[in-house]
Amino acid sequence: MKSLADRPVDPVVGVPVPHESAGPHVTGTALYTDDLVARTRGVLHAWPVQAPHAHARVRALRSAPALGLPGVVRVLGAEDVPGVNDAGTKHDEPLFPREVMYHGHAVCWVLGETQEAARRGAEAVEVDYEPLPSVLTLTEAIEAGSFQGMRPTLSRGDAAAALETAAHRFEGEIEIGGQEHFYLETHASFAHVDEAGQVFVQSSTQHPTETQEIVAHVLGLRSHEVTVQCLRMGGAFGGKEMQPHGFAAVAALGATLTGRPVRVRLTRAQDITMTGKRHPFHARWEAGFDDDGRLRALRATLTSDGGWSLDLSEPVLARALCHVDNAYWIPHVEVHGRIARTHKTSQTAFRGFGGPQGMLVVEEVLGRCAPLLGLDPTELRQRNFYAPGRSTPYGQPVRHAERLHAVWAQLLDRADVDRRRERITAFNAEHPDTKRALAVTPVKFGISFNFTAFNLAGALVHVYKDGSVLINHGGTEMGQGLHTKMRQVAATALGVPLAAVRLAPTRTDKVPNTSATAASSGSDLNGGAVKNACEQIRDRLAEVAARQLNIHPDDVRFVDGRVTGIGFSDRDIAFADLARDAYFQRVSLWAAGYYRTEGLHWDSSRMQGEPFKYFSYGAAVSEVEVDGFTGAHRLLRADIVHDVGDSLSPLIDVGQIEGGFVQGTGWLTLEELRWDVSDGPHRGQLATRSASTYKLPSFSEMPEQFTVHLFEQATESGVVYGSKAVGEPPLMLALSVREALREAAAAFGPGGRSVVLASPATPEAVFWAVEDARRAAPTTPASAAAPTVTAAL
Repeated sequence: MKSLADRPVDPVVGVPVPHESAGPHVTGTALYTDDLVARTRGVLHAWPVQAPHAHARVRALRSAPALGLPGVVRVLGAEDVPGVNDAGTKHDEPLFPREVMYHGHAVCWVLGETQEAARRGAEAVEVDYEPLPSVLTLTEAIEAGSFQGMRPTLSRGDAAAALETAAHRFEGEIEIGGQEHFYLETHASFAHVDEAGQVFVQSSTQHPTETQEIVAHVLGLRSHEVTVQCLRMGGAFGGKEMQPHGFAAVAALGATLTGRPVRVRLTRAQDITMTGKRHPFHARWEAGFDDDGRLRALRATLTSDGGWSLDLSEPVLARALCHVDNAYWIPHVEVHGRIARTHKTSQTAFRGFGGPQGMLVVEEVLGRCAPLLGLDPTELRQRNFYAPGRSTPYGQPVRHAERLHAVWAQLLDRADVDRRRERITAFNAEHPDTKRALAVTPVKFGISFNFTAFNLAGALVHVYKDGSVLINHGGTEMGQGLHTKMRQVAATALGVPLAAVRLAPTRTDKVPNTSATAASSGSDLNGGAVKNACEQIRDRLAEVAARQLNIHPDDVRFVDGRVTGIGFSDRDIAFADLARDAYFQRVSLWAAGYYRTEGLHWDSSRMQGEPFKYFSYGAAVSEVEVDGFTGAHRLLRADIVHDVGDSLSPLIDVGQIEGGFVQGTGWLTLEELRWDVSDGPHRGQLATRSASTYKLPSFSEMPEQFTVHLFEQATESGVVYGSKAVGEPPLMLALSVREALREAAAAFGPGGRSVVLASPATPEAVFWAVEDARRAAPTTPASAAAPTVTAAL
C-alpha cells in the first residue's frame, strides 16, 4: 500500500461538501429500515410482552388467550428457538428469559397481522411471576458485593507512598449519571426468507457482522445462510452496536417459523425501557499535589453500573481507566475498576465508550482541589499537561504532546479569555443573585478499538466501463457522514470527480467479517480499505495508460477525471475512455480492499501496551450564567479548537464537533435517568421513559455564541490522507461546561472553597451547590497553610 497520509494534487478530500444524503434527509426520501415495510406484502408485526418486575422468575406463560384474538398469528418463546437461546456474545443474555432481570424485560414476542393486533395479543398473554429481591443502585450493588466480569487495575509507580509524602492530599467521591441515546430512529429490524432458505435481515445496526452471527446462532444456521444489510440509521451513538442483535433475531426467527416477512420496530417507550444506556459510574479517589500544584499521585476505584448482563461493560471500563489521566502527567497512579451487576437494562456503548467517565474523574479532582491549592483551575490544568517524551500509565508514549499545548494557547487567544474574565468579574460584582464564570478544559482521547482484533476493515470497489464507481465498505452510516468521507477518499484515490462515485448500502455478503462502526475509527479503518482497493484498480489502469502515453506507469497521473503524465500539457485520456480500454484489454476493474491498523498491542490482563494508533487533542472554553434563586443556567458562549489532523471533510467534521459538544453538555447538565428505587410495586421501573420526562438539549440549551476552529498544520502520519477521528473526542469538550458551572456556583460564596457538584449538574444540583457556597466561611488556600493538607471533599 502506498503512503496512507500523502495527498495528491487537487484532492477531493479536504473539500467542504454536504452530507451525501442531505437532500434525501430534508425531502423525506431517504429510506430507513422501517420504511421498507410499506413496500412489502404480508408483513407480520412483532410486539414484546414486558415483565412488570425488576427481578422475578417466570413460573408459567400461557399464550392461548392471545392466539384466540383476531389478527394474532403466533407467540414466539424459548421453545421455538432451533439454535441458541441467547442474543449476546458472552452467552449471558437469553433471548427469551426464564428469569426476568429488569423492569420491562421481554419474556416473549407476539406476531400479528397489524401492530395493533400484536399489541392486543401481548396484553392477553398470561404470565405468572415469582418476584425476587433486586439490586438497583450502585450504592446497593457495592454494599451487596454484586459484581460481574473482570476487575482490572491500572498502575504506575507507587501511589500509596507518593500520597503519604505529598505536600497536599485530598480525597473525595462522585457518582456520575448515565445517558439515554435517544436516537431519532428507534431500534428496527425487518426479516424475510427467500426461496432458497436464505435469511435476509434489514437492521438498524452499527455492527452488521455481529448481528449476522447472533441471528445465525439463534436460528442454528451458519453465517453464509444469513445476510444483514444496513441502509442507514437515524442516529446510534453506540446504542446500536450490541443492542440490535436480539431484535434482529426475533424478526428472523418469526420469518423462519411463519414463512412471512416480520417487522420489529420499537416504540419510544419500549426502546428506552428495553435498551442499554451510558454506564453510570461511582468513583472514590485520593490525590496528592506538590507545592507547585503538580499532581504527584492519584489512587481511585471506579465502579460502573453494568446492568443485568455484561454486554460491552468490560471494554467500557478498560477505556475509562485508560482515560483517567486525560491530558495530565501523573507519575504515580493506582486505579481499580469493577462492574456492578444491577437489575436494570444492560448498559452499553455510548459515544466516548467510558472515556468521558474516566476523564470526568480527573477533571473533578482538579476542579475541586484548585481553590484549596490557591490556584486558578485553568492554570492548575495547564501546569499538569503532558510534555513530549512522557508516557501514559499503561505505557503508551504520548506522541505530539506539543499539540496539546499549541491547541490550548490558540484557544485562549482566539476566545479572548483574559479580557472576558475581567468582564465576568465586573458583572459578578454588580449582580449578587446572578453569577457568570468560564472554564477551560482539554481533551486527549485515544483512537482505536481497545480490542486489537477489531482494528480492521474491508471494502469492495467497482469501476464500470463508463468510468463510474461503486463502493461497498464495512462501515455503517448513522448520520455521522462516513459515507460522504468514503466517497471523497475514493474520488481522491482514483482521481475522479466526486459525482462519479456512488456508495452502496452496507451488506455482509459484500464485505464480510467487519468490525462495528464505533470507537471513532470508521473513517480510519474503512478509509484505509477503500483507498487500498482504489489503488489496486488505479495501478492496473496506470499500466494501460502508460502504454498509450509511452511513459512509465509510475509517471501516470489521475486528476479530476482525466489521465495524463508528469509534465504533460497537451495530451490526456478521459478516465471513462481508459476504463473502457482496460475492459477490452481484459484488465480487472474491481478490487477487494483491506486495512489493518499497524503498531497496536494491548495486554488486558496487565492493562499495559499501546492500544491506540494516536491521540486526538482538543480544548474548549465555556461561559455560563447561573441564577442563584433557581440554579437555572445559560450557556452563553462556547469556543473550541480541535485537532482532526488534515480533515477529510471539514463541513462534516465541524458538524460532528458541534453535535458531540452539545450531546456531552446534555449528559453533564440536563439528562437524568430516574428509576423507581422504592420497595413498592413499581420498583425498578424507569420513570424517565419519554421525551416529556427525559430532558434533552434543545435550541434553548445551545450556546448563544458558538465557534469551532479546526487545528491547522496537523497531519497525522500513518492514517488515511493524514486525517484524525472526530466522532467521540468532542463530546468530552463539554466538561468545560460542568467546570464553568462549578466556578459560577463558587462565585456566590467567599472563595477559596471546594465546590461539590453532582453529575448531571441539573438546575437542582447547581442550586444546592450555590446554597453550599453561600453558607460557606472563607478558607485559607493551601499555599499559605501548613505543609501537608488532608481534606475530605
